[in-house]
Amino acid sequence: MGGRRRGTPGHDEDFSFVSPVVKYLLFIFNFLFWVIALVMVSIGVYARMMKHAEAALACLSVDPAVMLMVVGVLMFIITFCGCVGSLRENICLLQTFCISLTVIFLLQLVAGILGFIFSDTARGKVTEMINNAIVHYRDDIDLQNLIDFGQMEFGCCGGVTYTDWSQNMYFSCKENNPSRERCSVPFSCCIISKDKEVVNTMCGQGVQDLEYLKAGDHIYTNGCIDKLVNWIHSNMFLLGGIALGLAIPQLVGILLSQILINQIKDQIELQNYNLKHRTDPWS
Repeated sequence: MGGRRRGTPGHDEDFSFVSPVVKYLLFIFNFLFWVIALVMVSIGVYARMMKHAEAALACLSVDPAVMLMVVGVLMFIITFCGCVGSLRENICLLQTFCISLTVIFLLQLVAGILGFIFSDTARGKVTEMINNAIVHYRDDIDLQNLIDFGQMEFGCCGGVTYTDWSQNMYFSCKENNPSRERCSVPFSCCIISKDKEVVNTMCGQGVQDLEYLKAGDHIYTNGCIDKLVNWIHSNMFLLGGIALGLAIPQLVGILLSQILINQIKDQIELQNYNLKHRTDPWS
C-alpha cells in the first residue's frame, strides 16, 4: 500500500505515494455498486410509471417502488463520488464518499440498537405501517403482491389478527359496505391443503363473521406481527450474517477511501516540497 516509483529510484520527483492497487480497487468497488444503484433506480421508475398516479399518491409512504428509487438514488450519488474521486484523486469527492458511508453505517448501527432497546415502540411503528398497508391494499399492485407474499410465507393474516382486514374499505364489515368482499379476507390468508386438486379461491369469503375457531378451519387467524417476531427470534444468526454482509462493504469502502485520501495528501506535500526546492534550491 506504500508509495511507488515511476522512474529511477534516485529521482524524488518520480516518486508517488498514491498506490494504483488502492486507487483502482476503490474504483472497481464503487463502479459495481454504482451499476447496482442504476438498476435499482430504473426498476423503481419503471414500476412507478406502470401505476396509476392516484394509487401511487395514496400509499406513497409504503410504496416499494418509491423505497427502491430513494435507496437507488442515494447509492448512485455516493458511489459516483467514490468512482470519480478515486480516478481523479479528488480529496473533496473522496471525503464526501467516506463521510457519507460513515454516517450511513452509524445510522444503521444506532437504528439497530434503538430497535432492540425500544422494541415495544418499534413494534407499534410496524403495526401502524402494516395497518396503513392494509388500508391501501387494493390501491397498489406492488403493495398487494408484497402483502400476499408475506401472509402466504409466514402463514398469517392481518397485522394483529385476521379481523384487521375490516380496516380496508372492500373487506369492511360495515352494514353499508356494498362490496362483494364484505367481511372477507384476501386469498393469501387461506389455508391451502396440498391434498385438494381444486383450490377454492373464495375460501376467505365472509370469514370475519365466523367465530375465531371456525374461521381457523379456513384461514390463518394469527396476525403477521407475532409471526414476524417469532421468525426474527428463531433466525438471529441469519439476520446477524445479513447485517454483517451489509456492514463489510461499507467498512471496506471507508477504509480504502481513507487510505487513498492519506496517500493523496502525502503526494501533495511531496509535490509542494519538490516545487519549493526546484524554485529555490538553496532553501
